[in-house]
Amino acid sequence: MNGKNPPDEQKTYPFPYVVPEIKDWAINTLSVEKEEFMQQVFEFALERILSNKREGSLREQLARILYAERTRLIETPWKVDPPDEMDFWSDIKETLIRQANNPNTEESEAIYKEQLNRILWRYLREMMSNFQPATYRLARRVLPVAFDLILNAANGSLMFRLLGGQRNLTKKLQIVGHIQTVRKLSEEGTIVLVPTHFSNLDSLLIGWSADRIGLPAFSYGAGLNLYNTAILGYLFNRLGAYALDRRKKNHVYLEILKSFSQLSIERGVHSLFFPGGTRSRSGQLETKLKMGLLGTMIDAQCAHYQRGENRKIFVVPLVLNYHFVLEAKSLIDQFLEQTGKELYMVEKKAFGGAWNLLKFVWKFLSSTSEMVVNYGRPMDVLGNFVDENGQSYDAQGKPVDVRDYFISDGELKLDHQRNEEYTKRFATKLVKRYYIENIVLSSQLIAYIAFEMFRKQYPSLDFYSIFRLPAADAVIAKAHFYKNVQILRQKLIEMADNGQVQLSEIVRFGTVEQLVQHGLDNVGTFHVKKALKKDKNGDITTEDMNLLYYYRNRLEGYKLSQYLQVEAIK
Repeated sequence: MNGKNPPDEQKTYPFPYVVPEIKDWAINTLSVEKEEFMQQVFEFALERILSNKREGSLREQLARILYAERTRLIETPWKVDPPDEMDFWSDIKETLIRQANNPNTEESEAIYKEQLNRILWRYLREMMSNFQPATYRLARRVLPVAFDLILNAANGSLMFRLLGGQRNLTKKLQIVGHIQTVRKLSEEGTIVLVPTHFSNLDSLLIGWSADRIGLPAFSYGAGLNLYNTAILGYLFNRLGAYALDRRKKNHVYLEILKSFSQLSIERGVHSLFFPGGTRSRSGQLETKLKMGLLGTMIDAQCAHYQRGENRKIFVVPLVLNYHFVLEAKSLIDQFLEQTGKELYMVEKKAFGGAWNLLKFVWKFLSSTSEMVVNYGRPMDVLGNFVDENGQSYDAQGKPVDVRDYFISDGELKLDHQRNEEYTKRFATKLVKRYYIENIVLSSQLIAYIAFEMFRKQYPSLDFYSIFRLPAADAVIAKAHFYKNVQILRQKLIEMADNGQVQLSEIVRFGTVEQLVQHGLDNVGTFHVKKALKKDKNGDITTEDMNLLYYYRNRLEGYKLSQYLQVEAIK
């Protein structure tokens, strides 16, 4: 990208598989032994739930779960919900009512535990994936060929492809970063990928990239809403995804989810989860992370040491870089509605299933856009950097033994309070790494400059008034815009040289004219209204200020606006 990534890792893909036989992958072993694994998860989660006295009596817990679940089914039903869902929860309700006046406390407690068991198993069966080597082999053969055919057909060159020519798909879907180190570490221990999250396409793109660099399949959570489309549900389930229902927020569901994550990591299954919890509505890099799943990798590392195992868990920040995001319009509208309240209405529209995904892939492959997957510098679960042999180093570059972090009062033991503090510290370090591993694309840079120039040109307008700026006023003179592109590009080069961010080739090495044109060609290409364009005079304008703000937000946090030179319009 910018010369900052290790030069020996910019190779031609695909790489050979680190573990050649799929049958030897940990995720396949987990699937073969899934009944045993599910029993282990059930018992582990049950023990933690019953020992947690902060949630009140078992009856109180069941009552809260029942209320939340019946509310979910009424307010946010999904097509993928089982047909007996309401019957199941109605039966739980009737059981609680029958036991309300039962004087036999011991009998009631046994019945409450039985209902808790039923709920846990229902959640667990819905969640459990069923990785199938045959489906994985088929996908890795068919998808690259399908993408290649779409690429050439979309570019009017299908005949060229059929006659033996071939466009380089790798130039469209670029994989960069610490790839050789990650490959080596996958042999030394268990990899946990922690990506940024912008689109429902993210999981597919990460899975594709991991396969291209020769890593075994990862276990990851796919939103249950994606299972509404039968073909996607079929593929996700057999390619290593476990179903994740974000509507379910009760403590029992969260406990079974965390138990599932921790125990699969302990079994050596390479895992992936999005610490932001959901897609970024604003388009900004994540700044607030969910502690739950992050904490499971720290607890898993502690469990390894408690059993006398030296296997380490390595965490790899992964930054996804898009010129345009399929769902950007609805995401930014949701964000502005949440922050601006009555000024905005949420567009009630989901990803759209397989058809919208196909349209997006076609649009992407027919454009000049690239997607970039950047495998960041690996760390241990405490946030120390590691070398390719898995040795951890502190901030001063001195070797450290991670085992020592889990010793309290001279004893290596599980300490939930201590591990929660470690999780918070790690989250802070991870956010910093996202900003350092981020690769600035041309579209993001020009979107940032344009939106900030609009704000500075009209300083008397409050933030939300900018979004209602009349089209005639939403114009930036070409010369003025290009001047500021040069100013911010130079500042970003300085920051990249200091290791604060990374830059795409066009941003670092292109002329200002090339950078702007490349950005205009790619920013929000998929959308009907353009986030940014040239008018008939060559000046810069927008058709959708909301979208412009979404793509602008990728550079939020770098404090670049102060360097812009803009005169206010009176």
